[in-house]
Amino acid sequence: MPDFTISLEEAQTWALSWRNNPPKDLAKGHLIPGEALTELLAAEGVVDVRAYMGVDETGTQKLMLVGVDSSGKDLIDEEHLIYDFTQPCPSCCDTSSPLYNP
Repeated sequence: MPDFTISLEEAQTWALSWRNNPPKDLAKGHLIPGEALTELLAAEGVVDVRAYMGVDETGTQKLMLVGVDSSGKDLIDEEHLIYDFTQPCPSCCDTSSPLYNP
């Protein structure tokens, strides 16, 4: 199985980049591999998922996902990781989707 996780330090850098210098052309969506989402939801204690926006060092928009417990708290520790496995649209788009050009 591919490794879909990133470090807390990297996630914080990307989130700060998004907040301090948000992209002018926002992504229309993000493709999320089912295998990675299944892995995230299978982690012990995860009942929900929270997404954070980020921008990496190349300017690529990121959607970082973390598991959330029943109290609404992010689960970020050695057992509960931060996932970055999304691919922004464009370039990974379904141009025939009614949500691509509403």
